[in-house]
Amino acid sequence: MKDSKVVSSLREAIRLSGLKDGMCVSFHHHLRNGDYVVNMVMEQISAMGIRDLTVNASALFDVHLPMLEHIKNGTVSKLLTNYMSAGLGRAISEGVMEQPVEFRTHGGRPRDIASGATPIDVAFIAAPSSDTMGNCTGKIGKSACGSLGYAFPDAQYAKKVIVITDELVLYPLCGWSIPEIYVDYVVAVDAIGDPAGIVSGTTRMTRNPVAITIAQTAARVIACSGLLKDGFSFQTGAGGASLATAMYLGKIMKQQNIHGSYAQGGITGLLVDMLNEGLFRALLDVQCFDLKAVTSIRENSRHCEVSAEQYASPGCRSAAVDSLDVAVLGATEIDTSFNINVMGGSGGHSDAAAGSKLALIAAPLFRGRLPIVRDRVTCISTPGQDVDVLVTQAGVAVNPKNAELRERLWEARLPVVDIQELKERAERITGTPAPLPVSDRVVAKVISRDGELLDTIRQADNRSGV
Repeated sequence: MKDSKVVSSLREAIRLSGLKDGMCVSFHHHLRNGDYVVNMVMEQISAMGIRDLTVNASALFDVHLPMLEHIKNGTVSKLLTNYMSAGLGRAISEGVMEQPVEFRTHGGRPRDIASGATPIDVAFIAAPSSDTMGNCTGKIGKSACGSLGYAFPDAQYAKKVIVITDELVLYPLCGWSIPEIYVDYVVAVDAIGDPAGIVSGTTRMTRNPVAITIAQTAARVIACSGLLKDGFSFQTGAGGASLATAMYLGKIMKQQNIHGSYAQGGITGLLVDMLNEGLFRALLDVQCFDLKAVTSIRENSRHCEVSAEQYASPGCRSAAVDSLDVAVLGATEIDTSFNINVMGGSGGHSDAAAGSKLALIAAPLFRGRLPIVRDRVTCISTPGQDVDVLVTQAGVAVNPKNAELRERLWEARLPVVDIQELKERAERITGTPAPLPVSDRVVAKVISRDGELLDTIRQADNRSGV
């Protein structure tokens, strides 16, 4: 009978897992840009001489730039992810990998893991607290990150599971997130990450006056949509305008004495405040976006941890996104057919858009000298059929498929305009941007949440000097 699954070192755990050339390893991203585990594990794997691996990571950040060296030395031959930050993304777009990267959604990734489409040989779980048998959680410990929702499918379906923790406690750890039944080995290390790295520029409230104007209009759109009533459910993205929309929406809910059922997604301190004020009965949390959310999920029973499958997988009998009334989301680009490009990858964007009754895009008319509305987005992250409305500082464009919404907003005297008019208005200020020069070589594939090829990304062509 085992009395412990703790092994002496990370190297020993990798050896015991049977990891060999050509296999797949996985990681989750709850420590975001503060994560130490991906680099720690990949450095050890490389030193052991294991090559030609597939890395399936729910997201990769700038802290993970050492991955480039593992690509170049042959340790990693393929990447699967839902989001990739600019540092890695730039190298991928320049063609550093022979095999195309595969981008999935936060719901599509667990769907494909569970179905066997993307099997995992060894999953590495960064756990802020674990007992000696592998019961683990992100809610407590010096590296507490809150929900471990994206790690659930990795733990449940991988052939071998290694928990890496910097707070090893006696068995049993009560209030676990991932139970011991899925865990093979436990490794104690000095530090798995820096929780301060959870917070990024995209998870902070904006002070930009343009974004605030957009947020105020977006909140009015929701209020006039017919969906804002008792039992209302809501998701907001991590962008500044999206968070500000939630703040202004909260004010309207208080004025109209409306109490929602739940808010979900990546949870911020703002949504925690709305929970505590009684504006929502519950929070469904697949990922904490700041340390206030980490404290809340530890202390408040109405702040519920959910797996990536329960959050958004189309392969389950139901998922929380299927019960959403409104999702407020951002965009890098939107085209005149309402297709969306999200720089870095969809994450949960297309899942929320597909599941919600009202998918609202809150974005400025232009960024820098680039208009947001194009004839055709550079790459489709979320198909236009799932998008209902674009809110900018210059007007509100409603997808023609939602004629009832357009009529409601027009009657409420909101500034409803055609999306083509927004495009032309932006280009009068910025000019018409030249197409990005690209070659014929595909460097990434965008996989829809249902597992189909949605779009491709082609290698940047710098021969023009651009």
